[in-house]
Amino acid sequence: MSMMTLPIIMHVWFTVLVSVSFAYHNDVDINKVRKEIDALKGDAEKIINLSVYGAAQNQSYNRLAELTDKFGYRLAGSQTLEDAIDYMLDQLKADGLENVHGEEAMVPHWVRGDESAVMLLPRRHPLPMLGLGYSIGTGPRGILADVIIVKTFDELEARASEVPGKIVVYNQDYKGYGISVAYRSQGASRAAKLGAVASLIRSVTPLSVDSPHTGMQSYESGVKKIPTACITVEDAEMMWRMSQRGERIQIFLNMSAENLPDKMSRNTVAEIKGSLYPEQVVLVSGHLDSWDVGQGAMDDGGGAFISWQALSLVKQLGLRPKRTLRMVLWTAEEFGGIGSQSYYQNHKKNVKNFDLVMESDIGTFTPTGINFTGNGNASKIMTEVLKLLSPINASTLYGNAGGEDIAPWMSAGVPGASLNNDNDKYFYFHHTNGDTMTVQDPVAMNLCSAVWAVTAYTVANLDDILPGDRYVNYNIKLTQH
Repeated sequence: MSMMTLPIIMHVWFTVLVSVSFAYHNDVDINKVRKEIDALKGDAEKIINLSVYGAAQNQSYNRLAELTDKFGYRLAGSQTLEDAIDYMLDQLKADGLENVHGEEAMVPHWVRGDESAVMLLPRRHPLPMLGLGYSIGTGPRGILADVIIVKTFDELEARASEVPGKIVVYNQDYKGYGISVAYRSQGASRAAKLGAVASLIRSVTPLSVDSPHTGMQSYESGVKKIPTACITVEDAEMMWRMSQRGERIQIFLNMSAENLPDKMSRNTVAEIKGSLYPEQVVLVSGHLDSWDVGQGAMDDGGGAFISWQALSLVKQLGLRPKRTLRMVLWTAEEFGGIGSQSYYQNHKKNVKNFDLVMESDIGTFTPTGINFTGNGNASKIMTEVLKLLSPINASTLYGNAGGEDIAPWMSAGVPGASLNNDNDKYFYFHHTNGDTMTVQDPVAMNLCSAVWAVTAYTVANLDDILPGDRYVNYNIKLTQH
């Protein structure tokens, strides 16, 4: 498709947004769709039986255990992640999958280094802590400062005169991850604006066993960068009680974190080529990178490996759908979906050929169904597809698919799906040293693999692509040299 001709303005950068839509507006013939899906019921049963009861039972769990035991955590920018990607490419080829390759993406290279925090007043108490992603270090001499403890950003602003020269500790109440994570992402810059020398946040979790939870934070442009880390819920609450009694609190913080030049990484890709429409794609995905704590088994080893298993089950059964099944294991998700953004920029010109994008990144516990984002016609089709999962009680279609890595595609009108599972305990282990294979359950992973494979395979094997208003955005920057 040719782009419209644009005038060149001398010495001026500018952006023009061109939207090219690929719309499907006809109402779906649901009876026809039901007949198509009914014809695929036998294949769905084979996939479920192989995954849950057959020779592939526990396969995804065992494969994940081998990766995590061999490499441990896989931080973006690290050699460990790149070694794990090389390993995965070899494993995918050995599994007989097609078009196995890596697609390059520049990623951040943040290094935690040595770090420690000690409360010195009103008594000496070592504070378990984890620096937050992108945080700067304290310098070799560390930071010794008194503490101001607040529960909300409003309280921080109300006590602005007390902040200069202090370490701000946020003891925010947990009101759900989506709300409370704002203190992790914004806390440092909000404190720095008022003159704080560092910030510490209460870990974003509903339950703590004296365990800090790391994650990414974002420095606001134009605001001085200060060191920032997370501490345990227990210590945040203890210091809050001390402050309410009027006790002086002093902390020594020492962090050698560094932000090094970006490094080249790769998204990991494998396929089963479609028999009739190989250019059209149903994409399954999870991210291979993790934080540098635990083993990254839950976040997101489980999601990555059920995505591999979705293709592997289809391959083992000798099935080949009409459209291409593509697996992508993203790099640098934890630093803001960097790998998936690169992939989208490289492939968005083919948006009309993306049938469905799927991401699992909220645990692989016992599945209950699929979260879905799409128009009314697509939802009707997906409701019928999920009926194939009734034998394993995972047939419910929920709204609002989630996932940072598929968000660009969904924003371009491609239908999206994410795994819905009984993950009430997910944030107990999220971004902690507790994220290990012990959290994973092989039976649940068998079920999740079946859900992922049946959904992807069935959609890829329908006569028509899922209805949707897909469009391409071209961000065009021109300059005269």
